[in-house]
Amino acid sequence: MKILDQSQLYEADRRTIANQGITSTELMERAALAVFNWLHSRLHGAPVPIHIFCGIGNNGGDGLAVARHLAEHGYHIKVYIVHYSDKRSDDFLGNLERLKDRKVWPETLKESSELPQIPSSDVLIDAVFGIGLSRPPAPWVRSLFAAMNASGAFILSIDVPSGLYLNRVSEQADDAVRATHVLTIGAPKLVFFLPQTGPYVGGFEVLDIGFDPEYLASVQAAYELVGREEAAQLYRPRPKFAHKGLMGHARIIGGSYGKIGAVALAARACLYSGAGLVTAWVPGCGYNPLQTHLPELMVQTGAGERYLTEFPMASDGYVTGMGMGLGTEAETANAFYSWLKKQSAPMVIDADALNLLGQNPDALRDIPAGSILTPHPGELKRLIGPWADDFEKLEKAHAFSTTHKCVLLIKGAHTMILYNGKGYVNGSGNPGMATAGSGDVLCGMLTGLLAQGYEPLQAALLGVYLHGRSGDLMAADFGFEALTAGRIAEGIGKAFIDLFQRPREDHTDPKEKPSGEEG
Repeated sequence: MKILDQSQLYEADRRTIANQGITSTELMERAALAVFNWLHSRLHGAPVPIHIFCGIGNNGGDGLAVARHLAEHGYHIKVYIVHYSDKRSDDFLGNLERLKDRKVWPETLKESSELPQIPSSDVLIDAVFGIGLSRPPAPWVRSLFAAMNASGAFILSIDVPSGLYLNRVSEQADDAVRATHVLTIGAPKLVFFLPQTGPYVGGFEVLDIGFDPEYLASVQAAYELVGREEAAQLYRPRPKFAHKGLMGHARIIGGSYGKIGAVALAARACLYSGAGLVTAWVPGCGYNPLQTHLPELMVQTGAGERYLTEFPMASDGYVTGMGMGLGTEAETANAFYSWLKKQSAPMVIDADALNLLGQNPDALRDIPAGSILTPHPGELKRLIGPWADDFEKLEKAHAFSTTHKCVLLIKGAHTMILYNGKGYVNGSGNPGMATAGSGDVLCGMLTGLLAQGYEPLQAALLGVYLHGRSGDLMAADFGFEALTAGRIAEGIGKAFIDLFQRPREDHTDPKEKPSGEEG
């Protein structure tokens, strides 16, 4: 699913109005009706009080139109107009008159107004600011947002949480509404997925209001959201007459004394991802544990006993995943730099192999084109340097990916995959995956897919999605706290099967305050 920026969203509005012969008011009515239907299908006319906070622009017009539909269906509503400017949009004014025609009289909130008290049992609809916000809200508006956030009520934001910019980070933490759920119009927004701005979005859904299909098909989005549908299109079924030799030979390189488990997790995930053969290259201390733990695994050892002091010769037919538990001993580092110069095939580079690259930037030029790099935030900073905010981080990460011709993963709650100037946002995963060894499992999965012949970008997109989906499926059984890397590896098969299962319908109760990403 394409993630559109501000200018593309405005153009979607313009093209839809022009090509479908409708007015902006009619398009706004589509959005309002979609929001109302979502809410009505969950509340079913329940007598819960609903507070609707409306700005004086088009987002406020959406809120007023939603209020009208709620009033017509007998809901107990209270409408507030946040008077932060004397200007009013035409669509706002039109919907205000239509609301007054239903004998609903909004209360105007000004700087001098007393802030309304909202019980935690109520529902709050946020329609103050939309995607056009370009400057910080006034201090009294920020105080209103703080009161809304502190109310404990279910907060439903229309399109974006008010105060959230689409192209930069808010100046202060209380500049924006922290929405329990967002009903976003037409397309998801990049800020929903960034560490600094994502916490304002508890969960979200994209509402289809009939944007011009030709425009949506042709527009070139800088980022795309990868969910089940996108991942399923990447999957390559095994041929009927497949044998292990056709399914690829993967080699997992890493481990040191006390960290052989990282290699075991990666190797197991590599096998569970479909690689025909998997060989581990580890120091001597890893031989017995791995042979005992994984009978399907072949194990080779280098000269070092506690850590690697040499790496295997380049060999055609192997696909390498490396770095987990490797350590950064001087002998290991020197052997790694020498070995890397001789490699030409794309590989997966993780963990301490990334740290070694960060210690020796000259070695970055030896990374084979098409390799997949999988840094967590600390490792990323050692590769690209510090950043002021998430937007600068993405800019520097794109430049790094382009310069070194690699697929760069930025691991996080919504792992991002960058390649050739374009970004992809993963839509699976959960907080329980913040556990030791989760990255080792991901490295093994990516290596297994690469070994089976997936192109590097395809392997990254599919592997990251399946990794997160496995975590989701296993968290449903064990909860976030008890979700371990080993359990994520055990769920890989379920994640593959789930690619083609019918998704369950969402029947979220708005009072349950969803905390996960939807879309």
